Amino acid sequence: MTDAAPRPRAERVQVAALCWRPGQGGAIDILLVTSRDTGRWVTPKGGRMPGKTDAQAAAEEALEEAGVGGEVQNAPIGTFRYMKRLKRRAPRPTEVNVFALRVVTELSDWKEAGQRTRRWFTLAEAAAAVDEAELGALILEFRPPT
Repeated sequence: MTDAAPRPRAERVQVAALCWRPGQGGAIDILLVTSRDTGRWVTPKGGRMPGKTDAQAAAEEALEEAGVGGEVQNAPIGTFRYMKRLKRRAPRPTEVNVFALRVVTELSDWKEAGQRTRRWFTLAEAAAAVDEAELGALILEFRPPT
């Protein structure tokens, strides 16, 4: 009997909302939130949701984590990868599909308001604030859908 090599874990897939609004002088502002565990600046993101498209799930994450709603694009603007830290388990490679969401509504109180801070950034500031280089590149390259 030979020892079989362990099978690699299936890659986890998440969805994220790149929340944006028109800024001053034609600029674009990006909304980031702090993560609950480390306080890092991140885009609202989470797992896929049964019965919802990935775009709808991304919009739901934006509402829950950042208290914003708006017009979400159906197709992702890109993807990034990171190592998802799970409690009491080894980090797991995760791919995140990112959907642009033009913010129309910003609530003063929302589901995770007591657990997160939200803040508007310029494109360059937002790209520099996130830890994931691929996400930073997506932010820098972002142009609003027409």
